[in-house]
Amino acid sequence: MRISQDFASMGPDAATTARRRPARGRAAAALTAAVAFALVLTGCGGGSDSAPKSASARSSADADRVEPLAGTPAPRLPVTVDSADGKEVTIDSTERIVPLTGSLSEIVFTLGLGKQVVARDITATFEQAEKLPVVTRAHDVSAESVLSLKPTIVLADTTTGPSEAIDQIRDAGIPLLVVEPAEELSDVGRRIDTVAEALGVPSAGTELKKRTEKRIADVQKSVPAPADGKKPRVAFLYLRGSASVYLLGGAESGASSLLEAAGAVDAGKESGLDKDFTAITSEALAKAAPDAILLMTKGFESVGGMDGLVKIPGIAETPAGLDRRVVTVDDGVLLNYGPRTDRVLTEIVEQLYAKGGEGQ
Repeated sequence: MRISQDFASMGPDAATTARRRPARGRAAAALTAAVAFALVLTGCGGGSDSAPKSASARSSADADRVEPLAGTPAPRLPVTVDSADGKEVTIDSTERIVPLTGSLSEIVFTLGLGKQVVARDITATFEQAEKLPVVTRAHDVSAESVLSLKPTIVLADTTTGPSEAIDQIRDAGIPLLVVEPAEELSDVGRRIDTVAEALGVPSAGTELKKRTEKRIADVQKSVPAPADGKKPRVAFLYLRGSASVYLLGGAESGASSLLEAAGAVDAGKESGLDKDFTAITSEALAKAAPDAILLMTKGFESVGGMDGLVKIPGIAETPAGLDRRVVTVDDGVLLNYGPRTDRVLTEIVEQLYAKGGEGQ
């Protein structure tokens, strides 16, 4: 149950890991803190079979697949690159790749190197990766499991841990590259380039970056101008009903860039919430006054859909609650800021500007 992609599912020790190791990057820090909070309460929440289907649920077949570039690029190796944790890493082979987050797996597969990936994080849920062995559960890395697969390159980000596992992998002589996490749309190209360079396929990285950035730009061109001159206010909520976790996203939640690209205002950020998440209160919601609410699909289902959502104190009194207007996107892609971000943005735009709200 990662709030973003790399916490889509959580292991029992993930909260301890999150508290022990400071996250780097606004979105990563926000998501780690909120997930730890959820697990301290009761653990990951389940969904409700009676919840209404959202637009993202209807398009899950697309969301659960990545679209690789045509052909398999031939890596030009060795290469030496700078790791985000200050190390210099030399990669001699990409025959056995182990990405330790779902978002990094997505980039590797989309570059066309999926056949060389030998393991996955539990959050790499897309179809092409689902049969791979799981070696980490939302940053609870098993060094022994990683090493047993004899990787030739391991990819991590600055929130991957525990640090003892990272050190153990490096001490075994395995090249391990740490990549800065993505916090907003402007990070998409940088992250693709970093992974492609490390894998010896910079040209494929350039092609994928151009494809991804063009698709994102095309979606942005489709955003309608507000009829009354006022941009819609959208609040990003993180919910896990069975764990009684109800959080309102602020400026550092990781969602602001997506909402702004969709022609909206991040209501939490605009109302003065300058950190990541805060507990939902009637007062905070009244100040945010969202016209619509952005949710992850599992979070929406975990509270029983629209009927359950409006029972959360303060929701029913907001314009979004009164209009029953929500935007839902699959947990596994919402905040990836990667090759599938154009699909995420498309879903947000289509639902946000559709006539009528969810549940009507």
